Amino acid sequence: MASTVVWFSVIPCTIKPKSPSSLRFQSLSSNKFEKVVPVGFKNNNKAEDASMRKIQLVSFAASAAFLLCSPPANAGFLSGFSGIESVPGPELPQIDFLSRWNEENQKKYAETDARFKESPLLKKLLEQSKLNKDKNRQSILDKYCVRGAEWGVGDCSADALSPQDREEFISMLKKKAGMEK
Repeated sequence: MASTVVWFSVIPCTIKPKSPSSLRFQSLSSNKFEKVVPVGFKNNNKAEDASMRKIQLVSFAASAAFLLCSPPANAGFLSGFSGIESVPGPELPQIDFLSRWNEENQKKYAETDARFKESPLLKKLLEQSKLNKDKNRQSILDKYCVRGAEWGVGDCSADALSPQDREEFISMLKKKAGMEK
């Protein structure tokens, strides 16, 4: 038995009927096909090759049938059980001292939060943040406009201008964006 190792091979082949009577059973319109040999061993013996194809076809059909027709897994007595997190734990004893201390701390935290929210420092920082957001937004838009003019894309494209007008337009955009002085 001679066999060779093949990584991938496409072999053109022609189906030729052996007798005129076998033409009646041929239902394919074309007699030319491509034979694809998968990774593995290629046998030079045609009988072994045909039996190997039958084995591969049967194993493929069995795998497909198993995957397509298998019932969902059953977890046994745990099926439908939502988990340990849904079961409430035992009631723990309440200690009065800890409960009072927790309530006092919660009141202190609420008062401190209210004072901080009303503080002039926080209001000043929030105003600066809003102004910086608007300023930074505009500077980013200006930088994108300069990039679009240089590349010739977008709203700021300068492709329709002459080369001299294009350079003047881009330098004006750069001055506006603060990229050139």
